[in-house]
Amino acid sequence: MPGPTSRRTPRLLDRSTWPEARRIADILRKETIGGALLLAAALAAMVWANSPWAQTYQDLRAIEIGPAALHLNLDLAAWAADGLLAIFFFVAGLELKREFVAGDLRDLRRAAVPVAAAIGGVVVPALVYLAIAGGAARGWAIPTATDIAFALAVLAVIGRSLPDALRTFLLTLAVVDDLIAIVIIAVFYTAQLAVLPLLGALVPLAVFAVLVRRGTRAWWLLLPPAFATWALVHASGVHATVAGVLLALTVPVLTDRAEDGPGPAEHFEHRFRPISAGIAVPVFAFFSAGVALGGLSGLSETLTEPVALGIMAGLLVGKPLGILAATWLVARFTRATLDEGLAWIDMAGLAILAGIGFTVSLLIGELAFGAAGDEQVKVAVLAGSLAAALLATVILRLRARLYRRIHQAETADADADGIPDLYQSP
Repeated sequence: MPGPTSRRTPRLLDRSTWPEARRIADILRKETIGGALLLAAALAAMVWANSPWAQTYQDLRAIEIGPAALHLNLDLAAWAADGLLAIFFFVAGLELKREFVAGDLRDLRRAAVPVAAAIGGVVVPALVYLAIAGGAARGWAIPTATDIAFALAVLAVIGRSLPDALRTFLLTLAVVDDLIAIVIIAVFYTAQLAVLPLLGALVPLAVFAVLVRRGTRAWWLLLPPAFATWALVHASGVHATVAGVLLALTVPVLTDRAEDGPGPAEHFEHRFRPISAGIAVPVFAFFSAGVALGGLSGLSETLTEPVALGIMAGLLVGKPLGILAATWLVARFTRATLDEGLAWIDMAGLAILAGIGFTVSLLIGELAFGAAGDEQVKVAVLAGSLAAALLATVILRLRARLYRRIHQAETADADADGIPDLYQSP
């Protein structure tokens, strides 16, 4: 009978299974392209908004389209924030459900670390913000969200040989982070709630759920109930992106028979992730990132305001502190150690990288302050995210040689089946 010392020491950020590692790699490729498009869109908006033709940018954002009879005559900026981001949250919801139903995170021991880190990465930056900008408490949630596309784009550039466990950790943390953000939006940033439209949204939501559970994948059948759900949630006063998560949670993950191929959740994720990463998020960034900086003096004045300082401190200090503290507490109470080849400096680099809070941070900023604090929020989010990206780059670059060595060791022993030996049971 084995003694206590023969038991396997619990590991934090243990290696993923081979199917999960391949799936994460596929997601990273799509999100990396999306991140590059996001950066290009944000840069284009910034240049246009600070050019002699800045007014044409504002005029473009203000163009209204949509049926007035249904209260959907929204400007293009609102369509991007309320409509396109619903696609983003639909994909995030699919990813989260799949992870906890069929992915590695169905194991509670694996799920504990990224979930705890995500919670810590929400609570601590909110407290840091309130300590600095308590007079504008409504913006407490702005520095709490990690931008998946932006963070993964940076990670792809600086850490191509990063161990799968760290990349999976960052992706999962960001997805859980986004789910927490959408709950925050629904609970804390719903000014007026119309109960009847919200209850009415349950009808098309149920129709959508029945269709997907019966195996329907035709877009022309699924789009009408999905759009009706979105429109009714929008009319209720709850932010319309919540509809994206609700729709995602109705999609089954598993099929009844293995020969049926990928489950509905995986099917829709493959179909909509390119739309989310390549269109929805970059278009939202284009309509949200354009802010007039007003030269160096105007920029420095904006960045010294309490709201801006609170946002930047939340992203640069609060976010990494919260993630590291939560991860350390999990290790402390479970007596777990980091997986072989990893060190806490790696976790520190990823925690700082998680301080990139672009898409959802801008969205919450608009909900919290509207046009009144638009400039401060955008400048602070952009500055804080850029600083987090640069600092994380410095730290992770110092570890690049080790990452490369680990990657070469993992791939050099692949058998004829193409699966590295370390992913196979002995």
